[in-house]
Amino acid sequence: MSVKEHYDNHLGSFYTWMTGNFQDRQLEFQSFLEKNCLHPQSTKSALDLGCGNGIQSVSLAKVGFDVIAVDFSRQLLSEVELNRKELPIKIIEDDIQNVRKYHHARPELIACCGDTISHLDGMDSINRFIADCSSILPLQGKIILSFRDYSIPLCGDSRFIPVRSDDSRILTCCLDFEQARVRVTDILYSRTGNSWIQKVSSYYKVRLIPVQIESVILEQGLNVIYNQIISGMITIIAVKKT
Repeated sequence: MSVKEHYDNHLGSFYTWMTGNFQDRQLEFQSFLEKNCLHPQSTKSALDLGCGNGIQSVSLAKVGFDVIAVDFSRQLLSEVELNRKELPIKIIEDDIQNVRKYHHARPELIACCGDTISHLDGMDSINRFIADCSSILPLQGKIILSFRDYSIPLCGDSRFIPVRSDDSRILTCCLDFEQARVRVTDILYSRTGNSWIQKVSSYYKVRLIPVQIESVILEQGLNVIYNQIISGMITIIAVKKT
C-alpha cells in the first residue's frame, strides 16, 4: 500500500488521536520556534510541507508568518481548516515533492516535520526534495526537518511499539527493517459496544540515517545550526548560506 493510501484508508482517521492533544502539541512547537528565534525576518512567508492536522502551521502563523500548509491527505487538511480559525494559513492539497511550484511565495522558512521525509520513495527522492527546498529559499532562509533515526534495526519483540491507548482504542506499530527501507504496520483495535475490532495497514518508509541526511543538507548549501532529539525525533534547523 502506498503512503497516501495508508493515510486515506487507515491512519488519517485516527492521526489526531494518535498525536495527542492538539493544543499541547501546538504550544510545544510554538515554544520551539520562539526559543530558536524562528520568526519573520524578510518575506514573512512560510511553507509547512506535510502539515498533518496543522500543529506546525498554526504555530508558524502565531509567531507571525503567512503560512502555506501542504498535505496529500484531504482528511487532515479538513482538520487544519478547523484548527486555523482566523489565522493566515492557506491550505493546499498537493504532494510535497512539488515544492518548487511554491517559489512564487518566496518562503523564508520551510518546515517538514513529523518524519514526513521518510514517506518519500528513497534517498534519491529525499536528495531532490532537500535540493528543491534549498533552491526556493533566499539567502539566510531556514528549513526545519524532523525525522526518526532508523539506523539501528529493531529485532524480535522490540519491533512492536505501543503508540497510544485509551478506553476505546489501542494502537501498536510494528517495524520490519530492510536494507534501505522499513515496513511500518499500524495495528489499531477499536471498541464497538462490547467487542474489539482490529484494523491493520502497512506501508514503507525510507530507512533514514541521520548522518546521510546531514550530508545532503550540507551538499545543498545549507548549514546546520541546530541538531537535537525532541520527543524521539531528530530535529534539525539549517540556514541557506550559498
